Amino acid sequence: MAAERHDWTRAEITELFELPFFDLLYRAHSVHRQHFDPNAVQVSMLLSIKTGACPEDCKYCPQSGHYNTGLEKEKLMAVNKVLEDAARARDAGASRFCMGAAWKSPTERDLPAVLEMVKGVKALGLETCMTLGRLTPEQAQALSDAGLDYYNHNLDTSPEYYGDIITTRTFGERLDTLANVRDAGMKVCCGGILGMGETEQDRVGLLEQLATLPTHPESVPINMLIRIPGTPLEHVEDLDPIEYVRTIAVARILMPRSYVRLAAGREYMSDDTQALAFFAGANSIFYGERLLTAGNPEADKDKALFGKLGLHPEHHCGVTDQAHQAAIDDALRHKALDDLTVDASA
Repeated sequence: MAAERHDWTRAEITELFELPFFDLLYRAHSVHRQHFDPNAVQVSMLLSIKTGACPEDCKYCPQSGHYNTGLEKEKLMAVNKVLEDAARARDAGASRFCMGAAWKSPTERDLPAVLEMVKGVKALGLETCMTLGRLTPEQAQALSDAGLDYYNHNLDTSPEYYGDIITTRTFGERLDTLANVRDAGMKVCCGGILGMGETEQDRVGLLEQLATLPTHPESVPINMLIRIPGTPLEHVEDLDPIEYVRTIAVARILMPRSYVRLAAGREYMSDDTQALAFFAGANSIFYGERLLTAGNPEADKDKALFGKLGLHPEHHCGVTDQAHQAAIDDALRHKALDDLTVDASA
């Protein structure tokens, strides 16, 4: 059984990246089999609950208010509508429902509606995840008390390259939010984005930061940059798919018990690339047609790929009688909850 370590050095991680490709994949796949069903994939769906007009200047993001990408800003969704989408996600086979808002951090006026979304999605029998930007300790505790299972807050890239991508929030502030999430008792979803013009050493640095956290993130999304017209990275050179798979494999070795997720950019990956990534230890995907404001592979295409590879969705515990009754009770309150929805883009 591969031991879980938190003292990886850059030199050791660099050695992994430099292994012959098939030796690396064999080692990663062996680690994966020690901790997971190699043919099971955790399936999540992601909904943008508030789109556009974000004050951050992340160079990859079409939701940033700093760039003209043609994206229409939208107000915070009504609680009722979010729960309808969550129910459809559950019925389509998702075990986790992720909700993302284009904020630097949630405001106190927004938080009551967000907390009700968490409670309602939990009542449907789904695991819950949110990404709302920076959290104070008090906000993290409120989300935890509402039943939020996972909080997503990516580091994006290495500490050295970070300032070339984002200037409106420091790397240290991201680590502070992760600490607040842990202290509140929630699980962490944290990864990064590849293909932003970074070097291999930046990919080494990103994984070093993740693998040396006191507790490894339970979920590690490895995104491939989607080059959005109007953003500063729209003309960056594509990353070689083999380098993407290599990063998946190293992440699996470094964090043997974490779910490693194929996230943004998957719609542009061939079936061959995805198959190699699954073999290398990826065991989580976003499923469905949309990934926040970017496209995601169509559901039927994902089902066909799973069929070809002999993969199956990982099953969640399902909906208990108590959860079903809670969903009924929540439905009686939805009309009142809609009054909590505000225009968060104002």
